[in-house]
Amino acid sequence: MDSTLFIIGVIGNIISVLVFISPIKTFWRIVRSGSTEEFEPAPYVFTLLNALLWLYYGVTKPDGLLVATVNGFGAVMEAIYVVLFIVYAANHATRVKTVKLAAALDIGGFGVVFAATTFAINELDLRIMVIGMICACLNVLMYGSPLAAMKTVITTKSVEFMPFFLSFFLFLNGGIWATYAVLDRDIFLGIPNGVGFVLGTIQLIIYAIYMNSKASQSSKETAASPLLASNHQGEASSHV
Repeated sequence: MDSTLFIIGVIGNIISVLVFISPIKTFWRIVRSGSTEEFEPAPYVFTLLNALLWLYYGVTKPDGLLVATVNGFGAVMEAIYVVLFIVYAANHATRVKTVKLAAALDIGGFGVVFAATTFAINELDLRIMVIGMICACLNVLMYGSPLAAMKTVITTKSVEFMPFFLSFFLFLNGGIWATYAVLDRDIFLGIPNGVGFVLGTIQLIIYAIYMNSKASQSSKETAASPLLASNHQGEASSHV
């Protein structure tokens, strides 16, 4: 592997890890409150499927180590997020919706792709092409899935339920992996990550528009109150 390509790939791995861990703050809030509130499960379910498929692509493609390693890490993190979403679902309907999505896409969808490409396609180049095309299509959905929160943001004029860091790191991730794809001449990496870069830009613009709205400021103050209360409790217990 070319040294420049390797360095960009390592940078891409670092940024991708940041993408995968960026929801930790959101899930810490979910665990503390005991509810998923109005957060949507779709981004995490889609990202898990996406990570599993890119892991499979990286393992199948020669010199795909950098793609495989980071997506292996991502698959583990996203699986944890999906499980937490099911455990702390705000209501029964949300829990059922999450379970159905995960079962249909992460288990059923990946299982079908794996079985079909493993047992029905013997030629390696053709198998890589088919897996790559599927990954490219779903990667666009992954980058666009946070846009599901756009309706809530625009309606409430609050960015409370659109995590900033997830959108920001998806923006960076799309840019660096698009660059990697151009150097590696990998169209399957290039197209979706180019689209991801554009979608990430749109998400950041929308965030910038609504971040200082009265609704956003109000939600921040509301979220700060229980946090301050918990801090006082922690200080009290530390003195005991």
